[in-house]
Amino acid sequence: MFIDLRNSKDAFSSAIKVPFFSPLITSSDKNSILKTLNSSLLTDGPILRNFEEAFAKFTGTKYAVGVSNATSALHLSLKALGIGVGDEVIVPNMTFVATINAVILTGATPVIADVNEDLNLSSKSVLNSITKKTKAVLPVHFAGKMCDMNVLTKIARTNNLLIIEDCAHALGSTLYTQHAGSFGDAGCFSFYPTKNITTIEGGMVITNSKKLAEHIRVLRNHGIAKSLSQRYNHGKPWDYEITEPGYNYRLDEVRSSLGLNQLKSLTQLNQRRRKAFQYYSDELKSIIGITPLTQSDSGHACHLYIIRVKKEFGLSRDKLFKKLLMRGIRTSVHYKPLSKFSTYRKYIRVGNKLENSESAYSEILSLPFYPQISKREQDLVVKCIRESNL
Repeated sequence: MFIDLRNSKDAFSSAIKVPFFSPLITSSDKNSILKTLNSSLLTDGPILRNFEEAFAKFTGTKYAVGVSNATSALHLSLKALGIGVGDEVIVPNMTFVATINAVILTGATPVIADVNEDLNLSSKSVLNSITKKTKAVLPVHFAGKMCDMNVLTKIARTNNLLIIEDCAHALGSTLYTQHAGSFGDAGCFSFYPTKNITTIEGGMVITNSKKLAEHIRVLRNHGIAKSLSQRYNHGKPWDYEITEPGYNYRLDEVRSSLGLNQLKSLTQLNQRRRKAFQYYSDELKSIIGITPLTQSDSGHACHLYIIRVKKEFGLSRDKLFKKLLMRGIRTSVHYKPLSKFSTYRKYIRVGNKLENSESAYSEILSLPFYPQISKREQDLVVKCIRESNL
């Protein structure tokens, strides 16, 4: 049974006919949480371990480490791989601020590179951004479509660079059947409420390196080498060593139980996303000046549905956003380019021209999109877009 939260009343839902996103929480999800709440161990326990094992199996990797969110996943991966002051990390201009924040938190310098038409990291821009200080590339699999990892991994090997994949949008994304996050040294996932599965807040790191996985496990838990159960089951629980200063980036048992339960339904949920994605594309194709950012395929996780509002449409992106909102339809933009944030100017280096990301920013618009979106809701969105420039 699905719990539909679209009719719940809050400060954001007044007069909204189609929300931008609606959480999908099943009765099974709720039962798994309630069952966990009856446990005496509510963090750093067996449910987290089960979630990690199931996640590693799903992504086809050897190790998975649960953490508090995707930002901490990126931060821990960079730290555990030795990225720090004096190093440069190449990041795409089109991404959420968490990507660049994680780099800045290590003391390294983010180098902003341009993107392709699909908003994925441009390999040409990466090549033009590499210097003697470059230590890593941080590709973002945008909206569920994977970057060209064959080219990026070749560039990384040639230039002795690390790859940390930002997979916040890419749970279920594959390239030639290989899962996102498994091409580089580490892959970092988000379980924020809008993502393909949720733990409300949470994240995961995947890797095929035992050494890296163990290092991240220690760093997420204040630098303590022992788990909570190990400390209480063997000897004195207060008698432990700190291998290095770490962080409180743990993923608790309650959120792990939700993630583990939702993971079982991920394939079905992504199929529903794919059908909704294709329905939008079919219904919008007759509207001149409205083009989908990407086309769906079997390797696309369909995290977001993004259109580009071209001049031929006769209305700017911002005006379309306002008209849709007036008719009760919430939309958004993913994202404001990193280069446009004044705060980051003192931290970054711009590798080369950012033409594609800056031109895309004035055109892109993310439409309402979630697994349980109905055709009636999608039809209303399409109808309002079609009528907005009349």
